[in-house]
Amino acid sequence: MRHAMRALYPRTEALPGLEDTDDAAFLARYRQETTRLMWLGLVLATFVFVSTPLLTVYLPLPSFLLPRALLDRHAYRVTYSRLYLLRQAVFLLKLTAGLCWGSHPSVRAKMAMAPYPADPDTWRTS
Repeated sequence: MRHAMRALYPRTEALPGLEDTDDAAFLARYRQETTRLMWLGLVLATFVFVSTPLLTVYLPLPSFLLPRALLDRHAYRVTYSRLYLLRQAVFLLKLTAGLCWGSHPSVRAKMAMAPYPADPDTWRTS
């Protein structure tokens, strides 16, 4: 899951990538706080991303075996696929990765935004 999410939000010269955030802790907390259906969707979306390089870069390999340049091309092409269900599955993966990436203090600092305050953990009891 982290491999697929990191492929969708790579590090650039201007911005940190998902690998620069605490994505393992984010996913652990996301798993605890999300519904079973959302988690299942994320797992299936990850499977779709990993198993579709044959459709995008024409190699019968899982995405974690692709070289970096082909992985970037796969991430781009699968996101803009003409197949609606494929595109929507990857959108769920990209949405979750974006929640992790966009809430990280280093990313927010690069965008001249203040970091989020600490989570009060009260939404379930309010």
